[in-house]
Amino acid sequence: MRAPHHIPTHSDADPYPNPYEELGALDDGPLEEYPVRASAEDEPWTPPHHGRTSRSSRRRGRFTGLPFALKAVCGLAVLAAFLTLADRWALLYAEHRAGDTLRDRLKLSAAPEVEIGGFPFLTQVADSRLDSVRLTVPDVAADRISLARVTATAHDVRLEGDTPTAIRGAGIPRLDGDVLLSFDDLNRELGASQVTFTGSDRDRVLARGTLPVAGHDLKLRADARIHRAGDRSITTEIGGMRLDIGDLATYRPGTRPSEGLHLTRDSATALAQETSKAKELLAVPSVVRALGVPDTDVRQALRSDTELSRLTGRPRFVHQAMRLNLADLALDHPELLERLGFDPALLNALPRLTRPVLADRLSLGFRLPKPDQGELRLRDVRVKKEGIQVRIEGSGLRVGGS
Repeated sequence: MRAPHHIPTHSDADPYPNPYEELGALDDGPLEEYPVRASAEDEPWTPPHHGRTSRSSRRRGRFTGLPFALKAVCGLAVLAAFLTLADRWALLYAEHRAGDTLRDRLKLSAAPEVEIGGFPFLTQVADSRLDSVRLTVPDVAADRISLARVTATAHDVRLEGDTPTAIRGAGIPRLDGDVLLSFDDLNRELGASQVTFTGSDRDRVLARGTLPVAGHDLKLRADARIHRAGDRSITTEIGGMRLDIGDLATYRPGTRPSEGLHLTRDSATALAQETSKAKELLAVPSVVRALGVPDTDVRQALRSDTELSRLTGRPRFVHQAMRLNLADLALDHPELLERLGFDPALLNALPRLTRPVLADRLSLGFRLPKPDQGELRLRDVRVKKEGIQVRIEGSGLRVGGS
């Protein structure tokens, strides 16, 4: 056995050892003491591993590591999402079909908007019952006017037929909603863009505009009171009707002393200051009697302009001239009114504008249709900024069926 080689240390060597001698001493050791690394050619080649895994393997690893209860919850959530989506699709389809059916049966210009309430929808259909159905119908014809919007909600609707594939009809135990008469529609349909309707109070509507009569545009003013007429219709009471013929006169249809054709204050004052016209007016006995002027004063006024000025200059004369009903005077003395500035064609047309004629042109009323089964009635009428709103309610109604 070979003795171990002695490596001199700093203690027994020179103070300054030779480094080459130390290296030579290390080279004399056995090879077995130093491990030999195997050659790369002797090991099989494997692809390098960089610490990354595929996305699918990571997902499988994460999911397989979840507890079974959590997996079940995730599965139920996915199933619930699919069921909810299917329920919503069925709801949209049913609303669309219902709108088309109502459009055809009610002969509407457009399909109404249908909203079915409650969730889930398919469970309600299977039970032959819907919690609520909201219906919105625009532009419904109602005699001379159109209803801007009809909105109704049916509650606890009972479906009839073999649900869900063959529904023949439905019973409606209770219904409520409202009808809107828009002022914009009324202005277009009744006023022909010349008369406008605006709300003034809870039950009052003002009509303002112009009315063409015998080639003249007369200013129109009228008030309409809206109220119920029974349980199924609303009516309008037209009052304060007045037609202004410029600054010359005002026409109010009717037979009361304040109604008829009367001079305005400005025109009556101008008449009192024009000698020729005042004399022509005082020359008519019926006018003198209506003015209440003594015959002696009239005779003096017709002979003397000074007396005429004294008579017509009285404040009472202007007031009495304004009270003259020129419509009655026009029947016997049309030439006199023509000299006062009235158009004969206008004088002939004004008597035909009676109170019923004007009231009919401004009427805003309508009547609810009578259902085949059940009751449909008005509950309240109210004037709002956008129009006239009528609350409706029904019971025992039924739609569809054989």
